[in-house]
Amino acid sequence: MKSLLIAENILPLGEFKSQASRVLREMNASQRPVVITQNGRPAAVLLTPEEFDRLQEQVRFITAVQRGLAESKAGEVMTDRQVDKLLDEEFGTLKRK
Repeated sequence: MKSLLIAENILPLGEFKSQASRVLREMNASQRPVVITQNGRPAAVLLTPEEFDRLQEQVRFITAVQRGLAESKAGEVMTDRQVDKLLDEEFGTLKRK
């Protein structure tokens, strides 16, 4: 995600309402988020769908890593043989060198 430009990417709700199509076109072209304010305070952040998907995937990855680290710390680990057995059961036996 590109950095937010204060002068360009923050606008009041009224301006967004009246120029939504232009704002969305510019947001997609610049790939920068847009902050919508209401009564002078941040009320919403607009992202492109691609950026939203990327952030969601990043959250899923970080969550999986944190879970794995917690399981490892708790001693919930498997040997290579246990992993091989589970994979063989799930996907069939593979020829190993």
